[in-house]
Amino acid sequence: MSTFTIIVPVFNEKDNLSRLESELVKFINSTVFETKVLLINDGSTDGSEDIINKICKKNDFFESVSFIKNSGLSSALKAGFDLCNSEYIGYIDADLQTSPSDFHILLKYIDQYDLITGYRSNRKDSYLKNISSLVANGIRNIFTNDGVNDTGCPLKVIKTDFAKRIPMFKGLHRFLPAMILLQKGKIIEIPVKHFPRIAGKAKFGLFNRILGPLSDCFAFIWMKKKYINYQIKDNE
Repeated sequence: MSTFTIIVPVFNEKDNLSRLESELVKFINSTVFETKVLLINDGSTDGSEDIINKICKKNDFFESVSFIKNSGLSSALKAGFDLCNSEYIGYIDADLQTSPSDFHILLKYIDQYDLITGYRSNRKDSYLKNISSLVANGIRNIFTNDGVNDTGCPLKVIKTDFAKRIPMFKGLHRFLPAMILLQKGKIIEIPVKHFPRIAGKAKFGLFNRILGPLSDCFAFIWMKKKYINYQIKDNE
């Protein structure tokens, strides 16, 4: 049976965690993949850590690690990639604006592709948030030319061996498809459901949706020029 680990970065999401647990348990009980959940507590200060610990004690297939201080989404993903030993890795945000049930859809493509990323074709965010994300994706596409419309969609499935070869830096969570392409991997973008945020606060504002990604693009260009990619020849 194929193994699958779902990474969930958590920063001050205490009001969403009970619902998150319920939705993830529903997915785990309905999938053919042997699945576990890795909750990355990114220095939460609202009591999320206590709730996470209770969830992990109650469910054998939930695990967690906690950062000493808030380090950001890219750091949380890197920690997840480093700690995973399953065949495949999934990523979803704790706010449940995307649904764990859509992992069923993404996993259908895992034999043909190395990264499957969601596309929020009918986003339920504010006008300003939608426009800023559209602009940011456009800027990023100029630099990466990866053909992805919604790189910020917090629902992805990646083959673990590809994920572990990604040289992570702050902001690189926006460039995961491009980094898979640098490894000569194959990617596909699939429409997924999107929901309004019910509880908690968004962690990204106008600055880090547009100006942040713009500066990160230059970091990516440097990374692309310096990226090491090799394949070992099979001995006959």
